[in-house]
Amino acid sequence: MATMAVATEREVLRKLGEAVAGIGNLPVQKEKAELWRRLNDKEQVRPLVYINEEPWPELECAETKCVCEEPFLKTLEQSLRQTIYRWHHYPLDYVVRPEIVCHKVWDSTGIGLSQRGENIGHGTVTSQHFTPQITGPEDIGKIQTPTVTFDAEETARRLALLEDIFAGILPVRLSGVCGLWFTPWDNLIRLVNIEDIMVDMIDRPEFVDALVSRYVDAKLSELDQMETLGLLDANASNCRVGSGGYGYTNELPKESSAGSLGCEKLWGCGNAQIFSEVSPDMHWEFSLKHELRWLERWGLSYYGCCEPLHLKMAILKKIPNLRKLSVSPWFDIPKGLSLGAGEYVLSVKPNPAIFAEDALDETRARHEIRRLLEQARGCQVEL
Repeated sequence: MATMAVATEREVLRKLGEAVAGIGNLPVQKEKAELWRRLNDKEQVRPLVYINEEPWPELECAETKCVCEEPFLKTLEQSLRQTIYRWHHYPLDYVVRPEIVCHKVWDSTGIGLSQRGENIGHGTVTSQHFTPQITGPEDIGKIQTPTVTFDAEETARRLALLEDIFAGILPVRLSGVCGLWFTPWDNLIRLVNIEDIMVDMIDRPEFVDALVSRYVDAKLSELDQMETLGLLDANASNCRVGSGGYGYTNELPKESSAGSLGCEKLWGCGNAQIFSEVSPDMHWEFSLKHELRWLERWGLSYYGCCEPLHLKMAILKKIPNLRKLSVSPWFDIPKGLSLGAGEYVLSVKPNPAIFAEDALDETRARHEIRRLLEQARGCQVEL
């Protein structure tokens, strides 16, 4: 529950808001937004650069350290500080809008199952041991249909609080959910034994097919409820789409005056990362065929993440609204282009392993980026 900000928190947030207002009102913000629009609308522009998932605990300093204690305000402060830090240290092609976003408060009961197992290691990112909860057809019924609820009272409370804090500095915009990460297998592998399920694709294909189908049924019901409750909102702006960059485009609404939109006016996304070494036919049969029931509902789609997709262009072309394609470090760009990858905006991801070495080899990093860009010459590219 959002509570009233104490004087110190209010002062800190207002100063951060003033900094964001100064950055967000720079003319360059509209220029960069237009570049993203042109990229996503498949016009020829320079490669655009976007960094995400920074190791913020390792970047902690006076600029990023929060002082707010109330959880809702602390999350907001963290977001503002990170926005300002990015702009001062690596502005790249980030777009900063002069506004504060207040997200609608909602909840879902989920599918009735959550991962079990101990964390392995220490720190903010750890390995996870998953205890299988679904081992055969008799367990598929454990997947329940979610129930979605909208907390209008708490939403109104947070909106009023932010409008009071940022009065005279930044407008506060109420927003629904601007993007849903849909990847059945990223979630199912937390409930099954991954080695067994790979063998089951051969030995018990009916079981695997029924399992994925039931999961997608549950998530589609959740999506229907979110749509009915008015929880979906425009993401054709500076909202990240899939595992790529911004979603600016003229083909979808950038704003929603009513505060909500149907799926057909939004970006959607999907992937099947653990299917990296699965054949195209099996990828279709046990993942994409089911994902299509989700993907076909959206105006435009982004597909992929860390998996190499260059040999799967034939099945990816079955996604009717596919616009952006993830090009992971294991994606063979020349091979992919020969099979039709150039029809899409390429979300090219240089191998980040170079950061795990004792010293950064900038020469090798530049060489790798130039190699990728040369291979993708003539295509619409985001890095």
